[in-house]
Amino acid sequence: MKHSTKGFTLIELMIVVAIIGVLSAIAVPMYKDYIKKSELASATSTLRGLLTKAELFYLDNGSFPSNLSDINTVSSAAGTLGEIAISGDSLQFNFDSSGSSLNGASISFTRDVDNGWSCTVSGAVGIDPPKGCQ
Repeated sequence: MKHSTKGFTLIELMIVVAIIGVLSAIAVPMYKDYIKKSELASATSTLRGLLTKAELFYLDNGSFPSNLSDINTVSSAAGTLGEIAISGDSLQFNFDSSGSSLNGASISFTRDVDNGWSCTVSGAVGIDPPKGCQ
């Protein structure tokens, strides 16, 4: 009598499930970090687009713009990530707790008369500043 078996044994299936579990335990935290990095990069590029307009406003008027509508024709809401604000001589992107994984974090570009623009990231614990903010 011939006895042929087809399929996988229980131990083979358990090994595959264990491998998938280990890979997902490593991948999920890394994915969250990538999301935070991409949100910081998006905010940086949004503010970088406004720096030229703010600089031109400063050169034309001799002072920094007092509100965002002076240099930007779009809304101050930056999608679902947060809001753009002008405070003194700085442009700031504040991440919204409902739309971003960077709850309460902010990125700002501050204009110094002697040194030009400098970038500061606050509240993004464990995440390096994006390349546009160095």
